[in-house]
Amino acid sequence: MQLRIDLHATAFEPLACLEQWQRQLAVQGHNGSAAESLFIGRVRPAAADGALLVALELEHYPGMTERQLRQLATACCRRHGASSCLVQHRIGRVLPGEAIVLVAIGADRRGPAQRCCQELLEALKHEAPFWKREWRADGSSAWLTGNTPL
Repeated sequence: MQLRIDLHATAFEPLACLEQWQRQLAVQGHNGSAAESLFIGRVRPAAADGALLVALELEHYPGMTERQLRQLATACCRRHGASSCLVQHRIGRVLPGEAIVLVAIGADRRGPAQRCCQELLEALKHEAPFWKREWRADGSSAWLTGNTPL
């Protein structure tokens, strides 16, 4: 299985990352996948309480976070028989509308690709060691204690 995980401290363009990943797979001799599923998540313009959001700040433990993401991705891909997995995730200050996560899964069939993408995304939301802080327009901030619903 081909796996790539990157953390970005600055804004990234998800579709450009995906295109680069697909070119890299081709150069490495990966014959491509019959099915691909991807998810792009962006920061919402409103905080959890509905207030205007200026930014979302993500903190992490360097080294530990990458290891945990790799373990989560590897486990999901093995369960679903995925042949490739790309995870791009932001850290630091992320503005509303900016991409915060890209998950792209390649597999033999659409079912495994879609199920793997969904499962990995939920694992990232609930098990990855990221701490999120919302910054509101009035200058206040609050650490999030839970995750957003599906």
